[in-house]
Amino acid sequence: MIKKTTFPLETLNPQQLEVVTANPGPVLVLAGAGSGKTRVLTYRIAYLIHELGVSPREILAMTFTNKAASEMKERIAKITPIDKNLWIGTFHSIFARILRVEAENLGYQPDFVIYDSDDQERLVKSILQDLNFAPSQYAPKSVLSAISRAKSSLILPEAFIRSTKSPFEEVIAQIYPEYQNRLKTHNAFDFDDLLISPIFLFEKFPDLLEKYQSRMKYILVDEYQDTNRAQYQLIYLLAKSHKNLFVVGDDDQSIYRWRGADLRNILEFEKDFADTQIFRLEQNYRSTQNILIAANSVVRKNLGRKEKTLWSKKEHGEKVEIFEVRDEREEGATVVEKIQEEVFRKKRHFSDFVVLYRTNAQSRILEDSLRRNGISYVIVGGVRFYERKEIKDILAYLKLIMNPRDEVSLNRIINFPARGIGDVSLQRLQNWARSQNLDLFHAVQKAEEIEEIPTRTRQSIKRFYQIIQTYIGLKDKISLNELVRTLIDETGLLAMYKTDTSVEGETRKENVQEFLNAINDYVRTDKETSLRGFLEEVALIADIDNWDQKANAVTLMTLHCAKGLEFPVVMITGLEDSLLPISRSLDNSEDLEEERRLFYVGLTRAKEKVYLFYALQRSFMNDMAFRLPSRFLDDLDPSVVNWTKAVIREYGKPFQRRRQFVAEASFEPHPDYENISQETSPLKIGIMIEHEIYGRGKVIRIEGKGQKQKVGIRFDSGVEKKFMTQYARFTII
Repeated sequence: MIKKTTFPLETLNPQQLEVVTANPGPVLVLAGAGSGKTRVLTYRIAYLIHELGVSPREILAMTFTNKAASEMKERIAKITPIDKNLWIGTFHSIFARILRVEAENLGYQPDFVIYDSDDQERLVKSILQDLNFAPSQYAPKSVLSAISRAKSSLILPEAFIRSTKSPFEEVIAQIYPEYQNRLKTHNAFDFDDLLISPIFLFEKFPDLLEKYQSRMKYILVDEYQDTNRAQYQLIYLLAKSHKNLFVVGDDDQSIYRWRGADLRNILEFEKDFADTQIFRLEQNYRSTQNILIAANSVVRKNLGRKEKTLWSKKEHGEKVEIFEVRDEREEGATVVEKIQEEVFRKKRHFSDFVVLYRTNAQSRILEDSLRRNGISYVIVGGVRFYERKEIKDILAYLKLIMNPRDEVSLNRIINFPARGIGDVSLQRLQNWARSQNLDLFHAVQKAEEIEEIPTRTRQSIKRFYQIIQTYIGLKDKISLNELVRTLIDETGLLAMYKTDTSVEGETRKENVQEFLNAINDYVRTDKETSLRGFLEEVALIADIDNWDQKANAVTLMTLHCAKGLEFPVVMITGLEDSLLPISRSLDNSEDLEEERRLFYVGLTRAKEKVYLFYALQRSFMNDMAFRLPSRFLDDLDPSVVNWTKAVIREYGKPFQRRRQFVAEASFEPHPDYENISQETSPLKIGIMIEHEIYGRGKVIRIEGKGQKQKVGIRFDSGVEKKFMTQYARFTII
């Protein structure tokens, strides 16, 4: 029986009231999407203080973002005066606060610094140099990603050394201990240390653990499904004596396994804490019933979950609309068409819409479609496609080739990728240019005359000049496709990102590949397809992109960024196998279930309407590849969806029919290079060719195959060149 209280709880539904007034002890709240978990957490804190007489200084509430912590404080302040002794904050802020007090026990000074990602990269670069590892071979981001994964799993350097399983891990085993030593020497913690160092502190000094256990007698945790092993261990240590642990989460929204989140923490909670009280919040206040039926039908296919079914008192609402389109350009056009229809038919505002996608690279086509139709948009959790660093680097090369007086672009790329041209040498180059009244590019041309610049650096500057000058000469002689692809290949921009195995490196590689798709799209238009024309079009995209983010605009973001948000209309694009679910998840059941949860998160962001899109073809690596609609679409309850198809097919068996369509397709936009063996390929070493620009030459080497194949040619002039086969303009003699 629920205790009668003097605290105003009448705004809670019966299930929420039962949770808020639960007896002290271990409590697991399985809070479905849109079921009011933040309300439950804030009312629970107020209930502990006002009804159970708990001192605010004995309460600790932990969240994952500063925004969530601020929102929790604001909500508590609305229902009860907030006490300054109440600890509410992120995991990292709470334990940084503890470390400030206890740092000397770990050999640190209280005024330690916290290294951000840039600081960490600089530190790793110096270690790589000292250990004679080339940063180009072992990307600092990849090294840091491996170290972070080890720390999140509570694997110390000594244990890591004993458990190496690959040559890369053996290299990390040499860097990891030195990285930790230098952090300590610098009196610095990195982001992961803010979690693992308190664990070591509590294990080494039991009296300190008892101190904080008595200080934090009531612990509340938001988004518990997102905790990693280090966060779990901290919670367990602090709560194991009093067991007053109140955690709220949704296993169906666990989508951060790639950054260390461990689903077992919520699925096995009651194994670690006996007599756990388990509650389910299943009434959804956000979405219509049809949207919830669709979402439930998807997520129940997962095996690794606790059973719950979302429901709503709202009307059934409109059905989920699924659109099959021919390619990503038609996808972008259809998204715009549906937005315009909704605005006209239901008088919606642009701010009512969110367009979701699995990877950042997908935004480019969507941005182009919105821009061309005069629809304002903002991107959350990312930057606009042409403003991303890797894209701006390529554009800087192209702008310098187009206009050698562009010193901003020159400064950006003269040492990118790294050529050994440091800031000091660059400053000397700039000073000399000014003294000679020359623009910077002409100073680059004459760098050999500048004696105060070291000889090796002068040689690097000369090589940079030769690269730019070569492409200045080629820009009006070869196709834009060949110019850009060869430039990216020769400068090593794409190769650099391919060696970076971090999530960010993978994203940058995808964006460079998408840039090549953008070049292809531009070349396929009827207008003048020159470098000047392309750069002008890109400049217009950037110049028009000055909207106020608070203004009426469509929101674009990845599915991962959408968690915790809501919109009247949700549009999810790219629902194809190998994209959603992402290709790397297809052979791993746990990864595949996480991809299904990601789709579920996208669906449950919607209040009133959901549009889903998949393409039969999508550009990949400059080629058009056939796609299969996402297997997740087959999970949707057919009673709540409408399916609009690009080709006539039987609705009842979409999975079989779509595979039949691909099998029956009788055209190929490009030859199937991947299936051409060396024996049947017309290119062989020793063959003579004729190139449009360089004349006669002989094939001296062939690397790779298919769309990645490169061919080395020695021309009669003595010049040797390497080409991407699919873009090279030559004929076999």
